[in-house]
Amino acid sequence: MAERPRLLLVVGARPNFVKAAPVHRRAAASGSFALTLVHTGQHYDDRLSRDFFRDLEMPEPDLHLEVGSGTHAEQTALVMRRLEPVLAELEPAAVLVFGDVNSTVAAALTAAKLQIPVAHVEAGLRSFDRSMPEEINRVVTDALSEVLFTTEESGNENLAREGAAAERVHFVGNTMVDSLRHHLDQARRLRPDLAARLGCAGRDYAVLTLHRPSNVDDAATLGELCRAFNRLARRLPVLFPVHPRTRARLEAAGLAAGEGELRLLGPLAYLEFLALLDGARLVLTDSGGIQEETTVLGVDCLTLRDNTERPVTLTHGTNRLIGSRPEAVLAAAEQALAEPRREGPSTPPLWDGRAAERIVEVLTARFAG
Repeated sequence: MAERPRLLLVVGARPNFVKAAPVHRRAAASGSFALTLVHTGQHYDDRLSRDFFRDLEMPEPDLHLEVGSGTHAEQTALVMRRLEPVLAELEPAAVLVFGDVNSTVAAALTAAKLQIPVAHVEAGLRSFDRSMPEEINRVVTDALSEVLFTTEESGNENLAREGAAAERVHFVGNTMVDSLRHHLDQARRLRPDLAARLGCAGRDYAVLTLHRPSNVDDAATLGELCRAFNRLARRLPVLFPVHPRTRARLEAAGLAAGEGELRLLGPLAYLEFLALLDGARLVLTDSGGIQEETTVLGVDCLTLRDNTERPVTLTHGTNRLIGSRPEAVLAAAEQALAEPRREGPSTPPLWDGRAAERIVEVLTARFAG
């Protein structure tokens, strides 16, 4: 029997795990590939990584590069340095990368320089804001990738405008939605105990996440936002799972303690966070993935940015762009709370829980056919 071609999947940050899990599961079930899962360690909290892999039913990574934190250049360079000998030894038929973090672009660069085909899950998303490091990662990764898997129609349009050949682009849907649909019942079983533990049983509450440099790196901006969140917390509990980077900024600015019903939480495992989102009356975020998850869950989402690379969440979902001026945040939150819970007008095309199936079909035809 001929040896199966090797497919190497690279993950480095928690959103990557959520996107990669259904693809790994489907590829393993297909039997078309020998699989190697590489964790760069860009998100390096060992307990939290283990929790995510457990919740997502992923095997332990075959290789861990232990890159850890650092500047964008340091992380990117260290991933490339440590991944290159792995690729040279294993000689995979293709390298599959996810999303837009530093590990994504580093793996794409390393593979492309070794003449190994790259496939990018979540290709074509554009905020058109080059001040966002993720935007640069997206553009570079797509330029290097032979196979481009898009989540929404805007991705197809962006890639066509940038000159990507049509045969490189495959509109498959959203693997983050695959994970959400697969695990939602489990998350809902956790919700009563979680709400009781957080003191929110039987109460409306809001969920807040914040990590973009434009929102957290300037102490004055962060302080103004925190004062707005504290005012909102007089209306209902605001649960704030704090990103480690954000916590460091809060502590440096003397803002680490929430006031009243603004509750600063540690990072949550995947199922816990999904349960929290599903039960929320309102979500405030500057995260891309949460815009997608709230769209599927039908939860009102206020995005604290002036742009989004995920416009389908505005046209088909429950997302609204409100910027990050404190008075705009409070006004939008009050308006959302005064209205009935808003459902999205329709589910975005192909967000049906079968994106991973389509991805593996394309990969099999291209690299194992």
